[in-house]
Parts: sequence; structure tokens; C-alpha cells
Amino acid sequence: MTKAEAVSFLVKHPEKFGRMVGFTKLKALHGKWMRKMISGDGDMTLQGHRGAYKTTCLSIVLVIILILLPNKRTLFARKTDDDVKEIINQVRKILQNPKVIYLVQVIYGVTLRLTVDNAMEISTNLTTDSRGTSQLVGMGIGGSITGKHFDFIFTDDIVNMKDRKSKAERERTKLVYQELLNIRNPGGRIINTGTPWHKEDAFSLMPEAEKYDCYSTGLLTKEEIEALRQSMAPSLFAANYELVHIAAEGALFKDPPVFITKEMAEEILGAGSEPADLLRDGITHIDAAYDGEDYTAYTNGRRRGTKIYMYGRMWRKHVDTVLGVCVQEARRLKCGSVWCEKNGDKGYLAKEIVRAGHPATPYSEQENKYIKISTFLRKWWKDIVWLEGTDQEYLNQILSYTEDAEHDDAPDSAACVVRILDRQDGGEYRSPFSR
Repeated sequence: MTKAEAVSFLVKHPEKFGRMVGFTKLKALHGKWMRKMISGDGDMTLQGHRGAYKTTCLSIVLVIILILLPNKRTLFARKTDDDVKEIINQVRKILQNPKVIYLVQVIYGVTLRLTVDNAMEISTNLTTDSRGTSQLVGMGIGGSITGKHFDFIFTDDIVNMKDRKSKAERERTKLVYQELLNIRNPGGRIINTGTPWHKEDAFSLMPEAEKYDCYSTGLLTKEEIEALRQSMAPSLFAANYELVHIAAEGALFKDPPVFITKEMAEEILGAGSEPADLLRDGITHIDAAYDGEDYTAYTNGRRRGTKIYMYGRMWRKHVDTVLGVCVQEARRLKCGSVWCEKNGDKGYLAKEIVRAGHPATPYSEQENKYIKISTFLRKWWKDIVWLEGTDQEYLNQILSYTEDAEHDDAPDSAACVVRILDRQDGGEYRSPFSR
């Protein structure tokens, strides 16, 4: 291997380097993350679900920076000193790997040695910088950073469960993050990784995050995700694996959603049936957004005896921009009339739905929203079975719903569907538009 090949290997294939030193589960996705950390421009924020190997990637990036940018100074910050020591020790072990020592020999023609080696700092014989600061400095965010300056600053999990529970902790973490911005050298970068715990935590000060939840990385199977979901409270699962905030206290819906399986559909409707068939001849509801910060929520529902089968979508968009998709979904699921409230729009949406070629049922809403949700949706929640493909954000808005929730479009739409189906004599609703 030549010097150029060794440098190229570290820069272009950090995931292969990681596998070479023992982290065998790293994939191309991790290589993408690490290349952005090493060679990207500007600050960045990466949020990944628990078990996505974010911190492993960080330790490998720290090693590569120590080798290829030996005169740069790097700060690695976590919540506590003990958290930091764990990663500094991992970096040390990687540097002592014979394969890493070989790569350094190829690149520099010297044998790699650690010249500073303690629980919180590492330097090597590769640096020629005379500033006196170690190449890599670790720090819990309770430590003093006055007078220090760094070219790279990495924060990892500086937001945790404490920030979810305590406003004082959230404010303390945000103050520390602002101070970290002040000790970044001109042209330097701050790179943040972790999982969000509260809508007002320190991530609110960071660059918009690239999010990789448990459904998008391919690192967990459906069975593993469901086992994790069943093993913890919805609020913890949402924070750790879906990277969203849902209320832990005062939430009306504490049980995780249950999803339709093919076996379930075949048992009810016969061999060859698909999960979506359980919603056929049901009804549709749209809770429309026209301006502001509201969401357009779309819900399908079909009651069969003591169970209601449902499907939901949600967009933070004006209803006009997603109405075509809503009508397509109603037709795909062979559902009948689209119910929509006419109190605010004087029947505008119903007319647009009919113009799009689908039947509509406008109605006047008289019931208090909280009473409707806490009565009908809560009553049926354990007996609702959801179709795969339901938007996760739609379900999270239901799971986080409280009387003073900021957004309630999804639970309102779902409650409207359940109310209609709840009131049908004989436990069945059959669309008059079905064939």
C-alpha cells in the first residue's frame, strides 16, 4: 500500500477502516456519516436511534483526525467525565491496533507513539504544533473550558433523560453549548450527535439535524423494533428510536399501536386476503389545514365487530396541496365518502373532493374536541388495529395528546372516524358508495 492509497482509504472508506479494527457491523450508511464529519463543510447535527453505532463512528473519526490532521485540536464533549473516559479509552485502543500502526508507518514513515496518554487527553508523535494543547481533549459538560480553543468540537449525547425531566438541566446544557460555540477557532467545526429528549433541549440551538430513525437505517428488523416498542413506555421508545418528542405525563394513550398482519387479514376474510382489505368499504375523514402551523390529517376506518381497523396520514401543509393524495388513498383502500367539517370553510373542501371525483359528506361539528378525543378515541384505543404505512408522525401526535397539546389534528381526525363507527347499529358500518 502506498501513502496515497493509505490516506485515500481513511478518507473515502472510514467504514472499512472501522471494520478492519474490529467494528464489524458498520455499513455504507456509517461511512456516509463519517465522511461528512471528516471532510464536510460547516457545523452539522446527526441524530440516530439508539444502537445505530453513532458513538462508534465518532471514535473512528477521532482516530482519523488524529492521524491525518495531527496539528488540529479536537474537543470531545459528553454529559459527564465518566462518559468521556469510555470513548477516550476506545480511541486509545484503536490507535494501538497493529493495523493502525502499519497505516501510520506507510503515511509518515514513523512508528506511532502516544506522547500524552491519560483518561481525558491523547496526543501522538505526529503533531508538530507548539500550542501545548493535546490533540484530543475530552470533557464532561460540567468542566471548565475557559481560555481553551479548538478546531473540531464533537458533542455526543450532551442531551439525555435529565434534559427531558428538568428545565434547569435543559437550560444548563444550552448554556454549555453556547460556550462551546465561543471556543471554536475561526474556520473550525462543531459536530453534534445524539437523540432528542425535549422540544426545548439544546438541539433547538444546533443546526437542523439529519435524522435516522429505527425505520430508516435498516439496522433493526420489524420484529426487533416491535420487541423494543413493547419493552418500554411510548415516550421513551419515541425519543430513543423514532427521534421525536411525545408526552410522558398526562397522555391519554399509553398503549403502543397494534398493526394489522397478513395472518390477521386471512383469518378474518379468508385465504389470500391482504391487510388493506380489512379497511375496504370503510369511511374516510380529513381534518384540513388552511394556514398557520396546523397539519392536514387524513384517516380511514372500518369497524368489524369489536375491532376498528384504521390508517392515517398527516402533512404540515395546506389541504389543497395534498387533496389529490387523499383522494388517491381513499380509492386505493376502496373506502367510501370523505367526511369533512364544514364549520370553518362553508363546505369548500367537500365541493373540492366532489370535483376530484369522489363522494363527500360535509358535517357541522358541535362537540368539544377534547371531550370527543378523550371519549371516543380513548374508549376504542386498545381495540384499534392500524394498517402498516400509517405515518409515524400521525401516531406520535395521538400518543402525545393531552388537553393542552400544541397539535391535535391527528387525534381529532381519528376520533371523528371512531365516533361515526361507534354509533353504527350492530357494530358495522357499510359505505353506501361500496360496490
